[in-house]
Amino acid sequence: MKKKVTQVLLVILVAVAVFFLKGPAGEYLNLTFLKENIDSFRELLGENPIQVTAAFLGIYIGTTALSIPGATILTLGAGALFGFTEGLIIVSFASTIGATLAFLASRFLFQDFVQKKFKSRLKKINEGVERDGAFYLFTLRLVPIFPFFVVNLVMGLTPIKTLTFFFVSQVGMLLGTAVYVNAGVQLASIESVKDILSPELIGSFVALGLLPLVSKKIINFIKARKVYKGYKRPSSYDYNMMVIGAGSAGLVTAYISAAVKAKVALVEKNKMGGDCLNTGCVPSKALIKSAKFVHSIKEAQKYGIKEAHCDFDFKDIMGRVHQVIKKIEPHDSIERYTSLGVECLTGKAKILSPWEVEVEGKRYTTKNITIATGASPFVPPIEGIEKASPLTSENLWQLEELPKKLTILGGGPIGLEMAQSFQRLGSAVTLVEMGSHIMAAEDSDVSEYVRERLEEEGVTLLTGHKAVEFSENSVFVEKEEGKRIEITFDRVIVAVGRRANIKGFGLEELGIEVRKNGTVEANDFLQTNFPNIFVCGDVTGPYQLTHTASHQAWYCAVNGLFGRFKKFSVDYSVIPWATYTDPEVATVGKNEKALKSEEIDYEVTKYGIDDLDRAIADSADYGFVKVLTEKGGDKILGATIVGVNASDLLLEFISAMKQGYGLNDILGTIHPYPTMGEANKFAAGNWKRAHKPEKVLELVKKYHSWERG
Repeated sequence: MKKKVTQVLLVILVAVAVFFLKGPAGEYLNLTFLKENIDSFRELLGENPIQVTAAFLGIYIGTTALSIPGATILTLGAGALFGFTEGLIIVSFASTIGATLAFLASRFLFQDFVQKKFKSRLKKINEGVERDGAFYLFTLRLVPIFPFFVVNLVMGLTPIKTLTFFFVSQVGMLLGTAVYVNAGVQLASIESVKDILSPELIGSFVALGLLPLVSKKIINFIKARKVYKGYKRPSSYDYNMMVIGAGSAGLVTAYISAAVKAKVALVEKNKMGGDCLNTGCVPSKALIKSAKFVHSIKEAQKYGIKEAHCDFDFKDIMGRVHQVIKKIEPHDSIERYTSLGVECLTGKAKILSPWEVEVEGKRYTTKNITIATGASPFVPPIEGIEKASPLTSENLWQLEELPKKLTILGGGPIGLEMAQSFQRLGSAVTLVEMGSHIMAAEDSDVSEYVRERLEEEGVTLLTGHKAVEFSENSVFVEKEEGKRIEITFDRVIVAVGRRANIKGFGLEELGIEVRKNGTVEANDFLQTNFPNIFVCGDVTGPYQLTHTASHQAWYCAVNGLFGRFKKFSVDYSVIPWATYTDPEVATVGKNEKALKSEEIDYEVTKYGIDDLDRAIADSADYGFVKVLTEKGGDKILGATIVGVNASDLLLEFISAMKQGYGLNDILGTIHPYPTMGEANKFAAGNWKRAHKPEKVLELVKKYHSWERG
């Protein structure tokens, strides 16, 4: 409350100051008045040097602090009154102090509001200011086409430190101040302020303002030279791009490179297609489908069928999984990519230098390298875990016998998908999750909904439990230290996360920088500390998603091949993900958890799919659509769908966020009836009803009443 009162008082003070300075006092802050009275001012200065200097300093600081026009005239006056050296010192400090006061006023009055209102949009700007704020400010201070008072106010809204602002402004404004003070010394020859800044002088300032940008380029060049020191650049290259790893990230990088007629080599030591095809997305979805079919037969009565049953052999189901992989293999095969113009090399790669890669003893030279080596399942160092011969997403697909009792560690997407599938196929599944909730990335209402569904199907879920010790066929878990529960099993699946593949192909020897979490460090252009070595996919993150890896691959290819002309920053603004349980969970953008942590105001709109005609007809009437929008507006900040085919239904929200249209546009779009997709329209309708203009509708009601007589 005190802050609000203070803010109101400050606004009033500024308004009063503007009134007087633009009104009565404004008559004196012009060039004519200054030229006519300079002799009187000089005489007054001679009689009272300290008082006049102090008064001038105070007026200048006040004018600048209140962002009132007049600083230019005062700067000229300083030169005319005090001379060049003394005038420059006085104005330099007065302008910086005043600018800093304006900066602080802007920060105090408006920063919280602006940052809160536009937090998501300002995130990148804030990160840039925190990283290079001094550089940006210095550049702006050197170019007089940017009004200094605007720079003061705008920078106050950013997270730049006050001392940084003060000292950079002091240095950055010095040259411009000197020009005006010097002009004041020559006051008699100036007829208007325009005489000071000729086109030539403005051009010089602009060139000076570009100097830091050019300097930054030079610094980057020097850094590159430093990092390349000790390596001999080849006189020619075998390839424009070499890609290490033929998963989704590597395949797309190679494909795009070849599409733009670059000579590209793709190196893979195992199977083409990487984890997604061979051990991840494809086999898991094939297993999920078989399990869902078995489950639907068990639920035959809800479709009006009195009796239905099926016999299956788990070995045959796993055989189908491998048939699916084999059917998709040609999409990612050596033959296909060779036909696209990619030279596919089979073998283990080792990066020898920034421009050399060795594959099975043969050296190749390349202008650019893209690292796309993916990640592998992480098996935690729990006591005795090796005795249990744990399964992971890599070796799970060799399983031929259905475990009667299955334990799964990890309540993320892989763990949950496998838990439900094996339970539906007949295993007794116990899932252990160390965190307080399954699906840690989702909001609690989403994770609880899925939990209830899995428990209804018979899965035992132990959240808040930590596995502490294994034997051959059991694991001890603790919820509280010292209180152990023993869980017996036939097999155990470990699905607690994945670790980037960064070892064994030359990164350590080359000195490629790695983050604390074990992923390869990269800038916004997906460059490593070697500017010609790029990285994409799970090996760098931040998302371990197949479609994000493919998205990043475009930036690696384009920035690598055409970066000397134009580089593109990778865009993570609209990232979707899905968990393929039943019900599916699909999310795009931010959820409530993220918005709360970022202190962004939002509204929640929900629509229950149990109300949807097509869902009822299909006996799939469960789940919900949840949309998060800006406070008071229809712009979509994020959306989550829980239900059948949620991953497909989410596409409409992904498109809306990417193309910049909101719930009003979704509401105005014709959706065919009866479809599951109508759920999105009805969610938009719920938002519209919550924002109906009550006062306008009341007037309309009176109008209709008047019409009826």
